[in-house]
Amino acid sequence: MRIESWQSTIRQLQVIAVIRASQFELGLQMARAVALGGIHVIEITWNSDRAPDLIYQLGCELSSCMIGAGTLLTVEQQQQAISAGAQFLFTPHVDASQIQVAVEHNIPIVTGALSPTEIVQAWQAGAASVKVFPVQALGGVGYIQSLQGPLGSIPLIPTGGVTLENTQDFLQAGAIAVGLSSDLFPKQAVQQGDWAAIANRAQALMHRLQPLIPSPYSR
Repeated sequence: MRIESWQSTIRQLQVIAVIRASQFELGLQMARAVALGGIHVIEITWNSDRAPDLIYQLGCELSSCMIGAGTLLTVEQQQQAISAGAQFLFTPHVDASQIQVAVEHNIPIVTGALSPTEIVQAWQAGAASVKVFPVQALGGVGYIQSLQGPLGSIPLIPTGGVTLENTQDFLQAGAIAVGLSSDLFPKQAVQQGDWAAIANRAQALMHRLQPLIPSPYSR
């Protein structure tokens, strides 16, 4: 994935499965489940068990998916993620040095921000799009909608409070995509290894959004 094609691709796919796995094998199974359900963008948070290995393994295994890294706090972590094969990068904050490194590698970076000032700073620094996080803290769907007037030209990806039920509302409010974590991966289903249930949740969400999604991404 290159910066110039990031926006068009993510606007098509619209859903990012965010995986934070306490065990390597759990991370593999969670990713396989959502991919089976039709979600083609998967973010592995850097505080997952063996995150670099997980990114590399999934990149080899799930050829129809984009695999990226999230919760990257430093340039060093980011460089390790790139070395592991991450196709996109997410941070929870605005860091100009991290953005610069991503741009130098021609890898899209989605920088976390919340206020209008932070959002504009991230975009002007070169972020491929801006992660509005935690979006629920400032009103959820209504906050994204209220940003469209002054900041409608900046591509926003809300996370932190996005659910299967409100995903379509966020997209209709102006978000180019959303990131889902806990609501996509119910704790009980993960603990019981009920991967079919998670795949079904992913499939139901993508089916609901089907009129909004032209085609899946294929590497």
